[in-house]
Amino acid sequence: MSEFLMEADEGMLGFFSAIADVLQSFGISRAEAVARVNHAWGDQKFDPYPDLMCHEDAEYWAHGLYYTDGSNDGTVVAYWEEYPDRSTWRITPPPPADSPAWTLPRES
Repeated sequence: MSEFLMEADEGMLGFFSAIADVLQSFGISRAEAVARVNHAWGDQKFDPYPDLMCHEDAEYWAHGLYYTDGSNDGTVVAYWEEYPDRSTWRITPPPPADSPAWTLPRES
């Protein structure tokens, strides 16, 4: 079984893995990183790589899955700015503990 739930070819699964890699760089476990990706897109089917979502890179999607600017309007934090104002950035909660998005064992 793949760590990812979505229906996708190997290229797209690699793209999702790259998103999880960026999420891990924020200091979370691989299990949580994969769960965040699965929670966002696990029930979707993707075209072969490069699917339309590849118009943005893994870093963009990872920031959107992990941080919010507090506006609750889906705005991705402006991480790309030279001197981003991180004072409003908040970490979004991970998927619920009983969510099927958790496909890897959680670390204690």
